[in-house]
Amino acid sequence: MLLVLLCWFVGVTVLLYILYSWLIPAVVQFNGSLALLWHDVIVERALDTLTRSTRPQRLLKAVQKNATRGDPQSVISAIDHFCRHSEWAMNIGDEKVVNELNPEKVLELGTYCGYSTVRIARLLPPGARLITLEFNGDYAAIARQVIAWAGLEDKVQLVEGASEDWIPRMKEHFGIETFDLVFLDHWKDRYLPDTKLMEDCGLLRKGTVLLADNVICPGVPDYLQYVRNSLSYKSCYFKSHLEYTKAEDGLEKSVFLG
Repeated sequence: MLLVLLCWFVGVTVLLYILYSWLIPAVVQFNGSLALLWHDVIVERALDTLTRSTRPQRLLKAVQKNATRGDPQSVISAIDHFCRHSEWAMNIGDEKVVNELNPEKVLELGTYCGYSTVRIARLLPPGARLITLEFNGDYAAIARQVIAWAGLEDKVQLVEGASEDWIPRMKEHFGIETFDLVFLDHWKDRYLPDTKLMEDCGLLRKGTVLLADNVICPGVPDYLQYVRNSLSYKSCYFKSHLEYTKAEDGLEKSVFLG
């Protein structure tokens, strides 16, 4: 009886290993919804419990171990390697590169661990400013360390709090009249209301570029309907993939026409 139980246990263990390490990852590579469920719910919670740490904390350790201090590209490479080979994370991904022409005033909505912040800040010209908003204090604490490790503290101002609270205070608190580039990568249900709020607050000028990530997966249908049908925007879609998968996703680039 003991031998039967032992064989059953070994068989189940082998099956779970195959499912975890090969079969399920292969399936979710091509389905965005399954990828989010598997990586962001099942795997992340299991690893959080087993390691008594969070994914952002584990990502920071990977940066500190593998990236060169003061080298933004090495920080990006370390995070990409971590997300491809250790744990998936919802960053802008190594296929979606922000490369707008010399924006001097940039707003990022949703910092998470600072990956996209580093990607954007390293391309900014001297004297440019990037203000990045993060609602989650734990994420913000990790992001500050990632940004510092990349040596970009002088270009980046990280602000904790809700976007709907800070957007109306931009002019008064930071002396910002308008932004050249806005990158939306926060709560998806805030894309549209925050865009309208920026319009109402006069933070968008003629030519301001809005880049919205993950417009297909998880998706922002209300935002897409608005910017694609509004006479105030010229909008186009750039097809890509959900971060570190083969599932379709993309960026929506919308130029404010005034």
